[in-house]
Amino acid sequence: MTRTAAYTAIVLRCRASGEANSEVTLLTAEEGIIKATVFGGAKSKLRAHSAPYNSGKVWLYRDKAKDYAKLSDFDVRSWRAGLRELYDRTMAACAIADTVLSTHGGGGDWETALGMTAETLDTMENAGEELCGRLLIHFLWRWSRILGIQPNIETCADCGQIINNTPLYFNLQDGSALCDNCAPNVSAPSSRASALLRLNPGCRKWLLTVEPLESSQIYRYSMDNKSFNEAKSFVTSVLSGALGKRLASWEW
Repeated sequence: MTRTAAYTAIVLRCRASGEANSEVTLLTAEEGIIKATVFGGAKSKLRAHSAPYNSGKVWLYRDKAKDYAKLSDFDVRSWRAGLRELYDRTMAACAIADTVLSTHGGGGDWETALGMTAETLDTMENAGEELCGRLLIHFLWRWSRILGIQPNIETCADCGQIINNTPLYFNLQDGSALCDNCAPNVSAPSSRASALLRLNPGCRKWLLTVEPLESSQIYRYSMDNKSFNEAKSFVTSVLSGALGKRLASWEW
């Protein structure tokens, strides 16, 4: 069975396929992750339109029996050329695309996943170096909620106490959050203590504050270097636990 259908999509990846063609990987609102072939050489208009991070309405000719799709048209509504103008923007955008691909487009709520991805990339297009890092952390933290793996960092998993102005310890083995009293002695050499990731109150407050916000508001919420490093280690550890691996693109 073959058919042509329209999708709302964003290009996450584009790779060469043969001598003159390319293969694009799309996140669509209708069916999640789809791969499609783009025919034509480097001067092809359609190939130029299907560059990474472009988004809009695409038309795909699909043969489901052969598991084959061809990109037949692309009405680009957002080009995001600014993502290619600064190294930090490019690397942060790549980390977002890799995260979306590695988690199969969010696991089912594709329209929300597409909206969050597009919104973050829109904000990142004009962001400075430091803001790019915060936008990535914000995206990964919210993405963990889409995947259903976002841990509770407001109360202790052991005693149920609300954690206010004291450190929190995240257990990398079971994904639980522990208060200062319930966490084992982190200075003692033990397998359980070594599996704990410490979050200071400033880091935790930042994550709780920005989680419900859109990415366009993140410029208002700064972090010191210590909190930034803790937040990045924390959110990537949460996602690593679900993926069973760390993505190299997170480490830029």
